[in-house]
Amino acid sequence: MLRTRHGKIVLAILIIVAIGIGFTFLPVREWFAMAEGRIERLGALAPFVFVIAYVVLALVLIPGSAMTIGAGTIFGLWYGAALVIIGSNLGALAAFLLARTFMRQKVAEWAAGNPKFSALDRAIGREGFKMVLLARLSPVFPYTMLNYLLGLTTVRLVSYISANVIGMLPGTFLYIYIGAAARDALAGGSHGSLYRQILKYVGLLATLIVVLLVTRVARKAIAEVEQDNATPADERGDGNAREVR
Repeated sequence: MLRTRHGKIVLAILIIVAIGIGFTFLPVREWFAMAEGRIERLGALAPFVFVIAYVVLALVLIPGSAMTIGAGTIFGLWYGAALVIIGSNLGALAAFLLARTFMRQKVAEWAAGNPKFSALDRAIGREGFKMVLLARLSPVFPYTMLNYLLGLTTVRLVSYISANVIGMLPGTFLYIYIGAAARDALAGGSHGSLYRQILKYVGLLATLIVVLLVTRVARKAIAEVEQDNATPADERGDGNAREVR
C-alpha cells in the first residue's frame, strides 16, 4: 500500500536525481546535441516519426515515460506535450481495438465464472467514462497494460477515448516538465536568471503535488466504486443501463 501511495513521487525523484547525475558524470550535452541533430535532419518528418514510435512502444507494452521525458527535452514543453498527447492516445486506441476485436469474446466467457472481474466489468459498462478516467489518473494501472485490459471490457469507445485524453494529462505534463527542465539545464544557466530557475523548479514541484493529489483522489474513488459493484448481479437487478460497444 505504501509503495502504491508514494510510487509516483519516488519515481519522479529518482528521475530528477538520475538527470542530475547524468549532467555531472555523463556526456549528456553531447548526447543531447546528437539527438537534436538527428531530429533536425528529419525535418518536417520528425513529429510523425516520434508519434509512430510512441504508438509502437504502446503496442509492445513498453512504458512511454522515457519517450515523454525525451519529448520535453527535444521538442520543448508545449510542442512536446502535443506530440505525446497525440502519440499516447493513438497508441492507447490501437491497443484497445486489438484487444476488443480479437479477445473480448473469450474474456466474456471467462468472466462469467469470475465474480470479481464481472463486478468490475459491470461498473465499467455502466460508468465507462468515470472508470476509465479514474484508472488513468491512478498510478496503480500501467499505461500500456491498461490499454489492452480496457479493450476486454464493455466500455464504449467514445467514453474510452474522451477519458483517455483527460486522464493522461497530469502524468504527461509531469514527465514533459521534467524533460523541458532538462532541456533548459542543457542550454546552460547563462540564458536565465536565478529567479527564472527558481520559478522553473517551483513549477515542477507544483506539478508533482497536483499529480499526487489527483492520483490519491482517483485511488479512493476506484476503491469505492469496486466496493459498490461487488454485489452480485442478481442482487443488484438487471435494470441498470449498460454501455455497449
